Amino acid sequence: MTVTAGPPLEVETLRDGVVVLRLNRPAQLNAMTVELVDALHAELDRLDGDTNCRVVVLTGAGRGFCSGLDLGGFGEVPGSEDLGAAQSTMIVQTRIASLVQKIRRLPQVFVAAVNGAAAGGGLALVLACDIRIASEDAVFAVSFIRVGFSGCDIGTSWMLPRLVGAGRAHELMLTGRRFNADEALRIGLLAEVVAGKQLSTHVDNVVDSLLAAPPMSLALTKRGMWLALEIPSLDSAIEMENRQQVLTSMTADQPEAMQAFVERRTPVYRNH
Repeated sequence: MTVTAGPPLEVETLRDGVVVLRLNRPAQLNAMTVELVDALHAELDRLDGDTNCRVVVLTGAGRGFCSGLDLGGFGEVPGSEDLGAAQSTMIVQTRIASLVQKIRRLPQVFVAAVNGAAAGGGLALVLACDIRIASEDAVFAVSFIRVGFSGCDIGTSWMLPRLVGAGRAHELMLTGRRFNADEALRIGLLAEVVAGKQLSTHVDNVVDSLLAAPPMSLALTKRGMWLALEIPSLDSAIEMENRQQVLTSMTADQPEAMQAFVERRTPVYRNH
């Protein structure tokens, strides 16, 4: 296999308002190192202030999405050199786990284009995304317990049960077994499975659908749908929804969306 030289994370502007983040360690199935994790953090921080970007596609280079932690060596987080083992390990743990928290908190909609193996931390990145689409040869595994750690890691114990149900999630976390794209689709982890050659085109069509929504409507829907999983009552959820509807109704983009829908044309949004 030819090793691709270059940065651990490739950032590409697919088109106006759409950014592709491509994990770029193909020879290692895009396994996580400190350099890759730091590059992801830097780009997520940049996206936090990017008011033009509305959709982010997260994918991997080569034949894998992300195989999790690089078992050959993650590397040392700067500033942890003189700390004890527990302290330095906690810094590494927090640094990796906070990636999924940032993805969830950002206003952009994240689309996981799972082009191959997604295991351990790679699966956690998939779970953190808002829409998950995979090629038919993708495989998944929680993995953590198989290398001696707890099966609960990087937000998986919270996200996975909410996507596939507690019963199936518990089995997957306890056994760490591999499961294919067809099973992932059947249990609700994925929205769709497509042939590998069609993944890019299909994701692009999904992006089209997302960009058809006004910017504020898209961002608030992402925020609201995840908040609804934490809200304890129907009444509380409706109160949140009511406020979202009032906010979006006061934008200039809302009547433009309605008029474009009636006239069967592409809307022109100004984020006003």
